[in-house]
Amino acid sequence: MQPRSSTRARRESTPELLALVAERFRALAEPARLQLLHVLEDGERTVSELVEATGMGQGNLSKHLQQLHVKGFVKRRRDGLFVYYALADTDVLKLCEIMCSRLEADVTATHKVVRGR
Repeated sequence: MQPRSSTRARRESTPELLALVAERFRALAEPARLQLLHVLEDGERTVSELVEATGMGQGNLSKHLQQLHVKGFVKRRRDGLFVYYALADTDVLKLCEIMCSRLEADVTATHKVVRGR
């Protein structure tokens, strides 16, 4: 079997690199964190605004924001008494879109099989 050709140069997948990638994916494996990322898609918000938008308790929300910040998914800035959170990079939302598209395709294929019997 021939290796797939690609127009992009392929990165060497060292065990260390794969461990870092897996660590980032683990941070995204929590639905509450994905919800926060999607709320922040509309722009920066304070913790109070995020509590209102998500319905999460402040302690729980702060724990998730800390994880997202440590992993580089969100950034924060202080303005007086308030801390504002924002997406550090919108590319993370592309990952979510890829997975949502994949799930929709899987559901469509399953429905076709079920309807065809």
